[in-house]
Amino acid sequence: MLTPEQFLGFLTAAILITLSPGPDNMMVLGVGIAKGRARGIAFGLGCALGCLNHTLLAVIGVSALIAASPTAFTALKIAGGLYLVWMGFQALRSRGAAQARSGVPDEPARQLFFKGLLANAINPKVVLFFLSFLPQFVLPSRGDANWQIGWLGLIFTVQAALLFGLLGYFSGAIGQWLNRTPRAGMWLDRIAGAIFVGLGLRLIVAR
Repeated sequence: MLTPEQFLGFLTAAILITLSPGPDNMMVLGVGIAKGRARGIAFGLGCALGCLNHTLLAVIGVSALIAASPTAFTALKIAGGLYLVWMGFQALRSRGAAQARSGVPDEPARQLFFKGLLANAINPKVVLFFLSFLPQFVLPSRGDANWQIGWLGLIFTVQAALLFGLLGYFSGAIGQWLNRTPRAGMWLDRIAGAIFVGLGLRLIVAR
């Protein structure tokens, strides 16, 4: 199991990253605004549950590297840290111009759920993000890294499902607020960017 500090630290970072304007949550907003609450919630839940696939890949990939070569695992951590730092700088440079737009055709909620699930599950960028993000919250003193990564991935999935569901439900009001207050999106990006940079640097220097 995770320690309380491990759980709270990871949950805080995960929530801030999930709330930062990005393709997934902006699409959830767009679907909710254009197609209604039910479809927005369905699409958001699909996107969130797609994270379970990335959790499984992270468990398999990290465990395989640990078993094969500690050096390879260290190389993965450094590469992942550099990737997180790069993502952080991209977010810090953002002008907060993201708008809630929907390019999704008028489909039943069930189809939108599976569309969100598939879109997230096969996204290679999200796979790389999970491989970079989850391992740095693993504490060797707590035992099996696979179990810890599994728990962390499940926590990320649950909080994403809750937040994306709320985004879908309140999509109309949230979309109007973002359009009226573009600087809000910019500051959310900057907060997430600072988190990415900090986590990336921590991953690079940790041994």
